[in-house]
Amino acid sequence: MPGLEGDAALGSLLWMTVCVVLIIGLAYWFTKFVAGRGALGAFSGGRRMEVLDRMPLGRDQSVVLARVGERYLLLGAGTAGVTLLAELTEEEAAAWKPPEAAEGEKPGFKEAFLTVMKQKQRERR
Repeated sequence: MPGLEGDAALGSLLWMTVCVVLIIGLAYWFTKFVAGRGALGAFSGGRRMEVLDRMPLGRDQSVVLARVGERYLLLGAGTAGVTLLAELTEEEAAAWKPPEAAEGEKPGFKEAFLTVMKQKQRERR
């Protein structure tokens, strides 16, 4: 019978559609689960990355100081992406680190940036 072949094809199509929707739903749930746990708990032990300061340079452009583990990175961020400008040494990063409570108020981003640039110029000479 010609009608049964059409019904079987329609049933097969509906079954495949339900399977695809189910797979997409499970994939969505799994990605939310993994993102919530931080790659299955790999980074749940504490923050290893931190943005210490950000200085806007213009529309959609800024300089960012980030700490990743024990490394300090000076990054340029813009619409084209993120670029590594410099990796700071421990001495250079000292100008960026928050001072101890006894030392008083911490320097601003501009002052710390100028201090690091002066140190770089002295190294080049």
